[in-house]
Amino acid sequence: MLADAPLDLPVRAVLPALVEALRERGAGVLVAPPGTGKTTTAPLAVADAVTGRVVIAQPRRVAARAAAHRMAALLGERVGDRIGYAVRGERRVGPRTRVEVVTTGLLVRRLHHDPELPGVAAVLLDECHERHLDADLALAFSVEARGTLRPDLWLLAMSATPQTDRFAALLGADEPAPVVRAEAALHPVERVWAPPPRPVTPPGAGRVDPALLDHVAATVRRALRERDGDVLVFLPGAGEIAAVAGRLAGLADIAVLPLHGRLSGAAQDAALTPAAGRRVVLATAVAESSLTVPGVRTVVDAGLSRVPRTDLARGLGALVTVPVSRAAATQRAGRAGREAPGAVYRCWSEATHARLAPQPEPEIATADLTGFALELAAWGTPDGTGLALPDPPPPAALTVARETLTTLGAVDADGRITARGRAVAAVGTHPRLARALLDGAPRVGVDRAAEVVAVLAEDTLGGAGDDLPARWRRLRTAVDPAATARWRTEVRRLRAALPAGTAAEPAPRRRDGDRRTADRRTGNQRTADRQAADRREHLPDDLAAGLLAGLAYPERLARARQAGGSAYLMAGGTAAELAPGSGLAGSPWLAVAVADRSPGAAAARVRLAAPIDEATAREAGAALVRAGREVVWSGGDVVAREVVRLGAVELLDRPLAAPDRELVAAALLDGLRQEGTGLLRWTPEATGLRQRLAFCRQALGVDWPDVSDAALLATAPRWLGPELARARRRGDLVRADVVGALRRLLDWRQAARLDELAPERLAVPSGSRVRVDYADPAAPVLAVKLQETFGWRDVPRIADGRVPVLLHLLSPAGRPVAVTADLASFWRTGYPQVRAELRGRYPRHPWPEDPTVAEPTRRASPRRR
Repeated sequence: MLADAPLDLPVRAVLPALVEALRERGAGVLVAPPGTGKTTTAPLAVADAVTGRVVIAQPRRVAARAAAHRMAALLGERVGDRIGYAVRGERRVGPRTRVEVVTTGLLVRRLHHDPELPGVAAVLLDECHERHLDADLALAFSVEARGTLRPDLWLLAMSATPQTDRFAALLGADEPAPVVRAEAALHPVERVWAPPPRPVTPPGAGRVDPALLDHVAATVRRALRERDGDVLVFLPGAGEIAAVAGRLAGLADIAVLPLHGRLSGAAQDAALTPAAGRRVVLATAVAESSLTVPGVRTVVDAGLSRVPRTDLARGLGALVTVPVSRAAATQRAGRAGREAPGAVYRCWSEATHARLAPQPEPEIATADLTGFALELAAWGTPDGTGLALPDPPPPAALTVARETLTTLGAVDADGRITARGRAVAAVGTHPRLARALLDGAPRVGVDRAAEVVAVLAEDTLGGAGDDLPARWRRLRTAVDPAATARWRTEVRRLRAALPAGTAAEPAPRRRDGDRRTADRRTGNQRTADRQAADRREHLPDDLAAGLLAGLAYPERLARARQAGGSAYLMAGGTAAELAPGSGLAGSPWLAVAVADRSPGAAAARVRLAAPIDEATAREAGAALVRAGREVVWSGGDVVAREVVRLGAVELLDRPLAAPDRELVAAALLDGLRQEGTGLLRWTPEATGLRQRLAFCRQALGVDWPDVSDAALLATAPRWLGPELARARRRGDLVRADVVGALRRLLDWRQAARLDELAPERLAVPSGSRVRVDYADPAAPVLAVKLQETFGWRDVPRIADGRVPVLLHLLSPAGRPVAVTADLASFWRTGYPQVRAELRGRYPRHPWPEDPTVAEPTRRASPRRR
């Protein structure tokens, strides 16, 4: 076959060595930069060396179709003869087909169906360096199939980047597989750094800054002025392609063509076919490697890529715009030098380029792994152990994926696939959407189920906007004929994937024989059948779309926070908001199909949803509905209620008249721990007792109770138990006898000696009994008038004489004049100065020269007449 291809490409020189390596080892790695011809010539060379069919796997449908057309053109044939292809929903092969180009996802399906791959002599995995999930699985499954079932199967990994040691090790059994390298004969490419004149908003989950798109369009116009030939422009997605195309409207005699995976085959072919006039081709990453866009002499690179990201905590996935890696930027630039010297205009600075990541992240590190985990389970290795995966799946992401599959009934507790799981896998779409199709078809009819799931599977079909039913209607009415054609192809595939006997449209009128059979069934069953048929027949399209979206994503069923608003709470507990001006605003319920949350944002942004009612939400989220009685502390008091919830969304809330006493006590205890001991009423007596207990622990040791806030809260059931048992609400707890409760902390010996060790009052020489202040447990204070202490030679001691009280000696007016714990020293040194200062101010009070022998008094002398 290779002899029939006249094109002399750089990789052709190494093909004999490649075939010889495959003959000797059965596996190998081909490294060839973009433009060297590996995709189109290596399969032909391998086909010449084997007798069976050669299957070459591409990561994208557009690349698979383009590669098949390119090889067929080299042979002067039509696709479907010796060269064929197969992508989801489309296959063109014939009895003479020797080389079949498939997507990696389709190869994975075939390996599941029959891992021996009968009739296949060689499998070629192209662009394996891109590290898509399906590509990793295709590599791992092919290696295991070859090692256990097909040792004669040739297996070749083809990469455009030189980092191939990992693939060589995975393909080799005992030693790395041979690596064959083809040198690039590309033409020189001039680099032009063209950053925006003003800073632009960094990329993220939202839209790309329009200022950057303006700059990209301006750079394209500049390149058209400064260079010859066609211009290939790299943009992150179809939306940006449409936006830049609009900005380039009016270019004289220059065709502006889009190129991305969501276009029809004819539209893709138009971008990949040479033309007489100049062209600007606006492409996504599909044009980085496998595709050849003829006539290109200049590349304009916006410097952005779109990659999947998953918020594991909230169950939200999104396509996030990120800066391109240096490796991808190099591949993009190489497109300008495939046919002649060219130039690349990079819409960023050289300094920014130096800070870019060297390689793109593999999809396994960032994407939703639910489908990946189902593939592993179907293969018989739920955790991937022993498989030739380039990177192991992240444990947290794999755990979340397996939990989702368990909820769907697709795997058992050990992660093994169930019969339900095999039915889900057979649908050939994301497991959540497969569940919606399988469970939704009996509810809304096969046609409507397949149509809505086809919209959800490719959520940009049907145009922009967040209204799922509106998109569905646009596709039905063929507003965009190309999009409708692709949608109908997927609808037919989904219909065919449903198990035989799935309920379709409302049951037709039965014949007499059927009626006699049906009459033998129970009346309840007949009633249920009639109700199901009526629902299928009469359920409006909006509710049907919402039911299917809810079956796929029950945790995203959302109720409006307030009537007529645009803020919602999803069943999973995540807040969500509609975009300003959304036509869905005011819907009491939404079934959210697509939502994303930017880092740091308070709420997720709804991207696609359907309005529903509560009955539909309950049906779609039946597994999340929980009914129960709650007695909790909320809003500062005990709340006892009967609650029905759909996940985090409350459907019913009514008060309980006679809640369980133990639950009430537990709620009060929870409230006490939330609000602290301040929830209780601390009278002076209660505060004083607590301070005395704290002093005893400080002075006498840990045998005495700890009355700190933390300790009281931790031991509340012990000392406050009876009060908690009797209370019904916050007010009852406020009225509790805290003094009596605290005394429960003491054993009988401590209770008997408390007044002796930490007396509430002390007798002073004047005969007064003065209260001791224990606020500072390390230094209890006795505040007393100086004249009442006459006769004391030293301060009194408490706690079995271990702790002296701190005397605050007061003037006759009650003002502090001295603080001392050493009264003898004060009498000698401090008192004379106090006496000299105050005797004139308070002449009616005694100020003896020797207070240790003076008569104490609490009264002033009578006035002289």
